[in-house]
Amino acid sequence: MWNGVPVGMPPSGRGVIEAVLFDWNNTLVQFTWDDELLAEGHRAALAAVESGEDPAEFTGRYRAVVLERATPGDDYRDLLRELGVDDVERFIDAEHEAWQPAYAVLGSAHALLDSLRARGLKTGLVANSWPDAGRVLRADAARLGLAERLDTMVFSEEVGAGKPQPEIFLHALGFLGVEPEHAVFVGDGLETDVHGAARVGMTTVQALWFRADDTPGIEPDFLAFTPMDVLNLVGRLAL
Repeated sequence: MWNGVPVGMPPSGRGVIEAVLFDWNNTLVQFTWDDELLAEGHRAALAAVESGEDPAEFTGRYRAVVLERATPGDDYRDLLRELGVDDVERFIDAEHEAWQPAYAVLGSAHALLDSLRARGLKTGLVANSWPDAGRVLRADAARLGLAERLDTMVFSEEVGAGKPQPEIFLHALGFLGVEPEHAVFVGDGLETDVHGAARVGMTTVQALWFRADDTPGIEPDFLAFTPMDVLNLVGRLAL
């Protein structure tokens, strides 16, 4: 069994691979939840907007409104306004900055993307940007040295559709000028990444290096236990 382990029968009728697209959280970047950073983010953000509200009280209301009630279909800015925040952009920037210790770029991400592009392949990012604004994720990608290695970055907030909806995948592919059958999608989520990409005809790879989603009833075309598996897989599909 070669790296890039196939699940069931490999997809048939696919053409030469021209592009490899990736998910963000727990694929190119690992995110670790931290209750202390939640509280610190609110302290920093409330100070930035010069609010006199008690941060602990705000965090309690935030948990009820955002963490327990809200869904990715809700507008995060509207939720913040509901919580009494007027300058939502300044709040978001300060909150996001406090969360930076929770993000760690995949150690081999730069080498992986460089190797794919050296083989003449286009690379892209397709991510659900909730609750983070697309603009702050773009800044993160630049800070982490990923933006310069990606031919396109598509965020749900900016296109009005999120994974697993087909529109967000097709938007990225359209920008690259690549048909779905000539593209691979790599992501950790079986519902959002694998199922979504498969619906539009892309070859799917479940990334297992940060976490192992086991949502029943959905199988990727291939499993990747390490980023090297992705390179091996692309090499095999190009034969």
